[in-house]
Amino acid sequence: MSSPVSAPVEAAVPADVLKPDHGARSRHFIFSDFHEDLRESIGAFVTKELQPHAEEWEETTFPDWVFRRMGELGFLGLSYPEQYGGQGGDYFCNLVLAEELTKSDSGGLNMGVAVHTDMATPPIFLFGTEEQKQEYLVPSIKGQKISSLGITEPDAGSDVSAIKTRAVRQPDGDYVINGAKTYITNGHRSDYIVLVTKTDPDAGVGGFTLFLVDMDAPGVVREQRLQKLGMHASDTALLAFQDVRVPATAVLGEVGKGFYHIMWELQGERLIGAAGCVAGAQRAFDKTLRYAMERKAFGRQIGKFQVTRHKFAEMATKMESARQMVYATAWRFANGEYPVREISMAKLHAARIAVEVADECIQIHGGAGYMKEYGIERAWRDLRLNRIGAGTDEIMLDVIGRSYGL
Repeated sequence: MSSPVSAPVEAAVPADVLKPDHGARSRHFIFSDFHEDLRESIGAFVTKELQPHAEEWEETTFPDWVFRRMGELGFLGLSYPEQYGGQGGDYFCNLVLAEELTKSDSGGLNMGVAVHTDMATPPIFLFGTEEQKQEYLVPSIKGQKISSLGITEPDAGSDVSAIKTRAVRQPDGDYVINGAKTYITNGHRSDYIVLVTKTDPDAGVGGFTLFLVDMDAPGVVREQRLQKLGMHASDTALLAFQDVRVPATAVLGEVGKGFYHIMWELQGERLIGAAGCVAGAQRAFDKTLRYAMERKAFGRQIGKFQVTRHKFAEMATKMESARQMVYATAWRFANGEYPVREISMAKLHAARIAVEVADECIQIHGGAGYMKEYGIERAWRDLRLNRIGAGTDEIMLDVIGRSYGL
């Protein structure tokens, strides 16, 4: 009796059966043709005009003309209404910007731009008066004014309630501000700062107020340019506010509502940061994949060894899990939900995966990965901040845990 299996399995598969195409470029459902065109436009700009300067800007910090150029191209106001000079796009446009900026190979530049587009200007658009929008938001979208955000202090990081910067109302209606802020991105280059202060130290979370403060105002001191492990292309400042007098019209939003204003802002910021983490990890992954196909050891490409192949498989799977979490949560956020638990999860997961991937990429490069020449060690140094900034891993875990009533 003959065997029922007399031909290779491949021969029994009809020619028109769909086969996996691992090279096909996929698109998540949150992105439209418009977003893909935008992605192509931003990516071309970043690759042509920013990436060639990556090494130089590690030593000098990136120049202010980057903001002006991005303003000219319409990249600083993608999701803001056209009446303020924006492009009238949606939240997903901001995700595209964060992802495409990673092609600059400069985490510091990416962070400096993100602070401007997704941290400092959103509260002005959401809570500012029309006069404030005209004075600050419009020129910010054009790249004519650079912004910064002042939350962290020498003695108040994760514990926002410990903020000591005080704004005291004067008899004439003005406020006088005293205090200090640290780790302020764009602190040395910014034209103004969105400043978190305490106006009522006895009111708990109801005692915080935001102010728009011009950085050339008397009493504002840019004390020190801070030296960092990574993000060398961005300027990070220690700032002092010594009897800085501002009018009542400098209040952003409502007096006493600053804590709630800034907590809302942090949610959008964390999602944008998470998207940047995944894209940054992907950038390191792609570079390392090319290296693994070129580098030979023991007569073979190192990517052909099972141990290396499995490393790439693990990294790709983890990145995809983070990417899908970010996109799904972004869809909910963009559609009016306020999923703080899932935003915290996405930020935590994406930041951890990014650092893990960058570290593994260094390992695959071996000694070359430890050298500046290949840019992989810089990717790790730049990505490492994401587990600290905009909410540490520990704070994210606590937010998630508390959301379950623990």
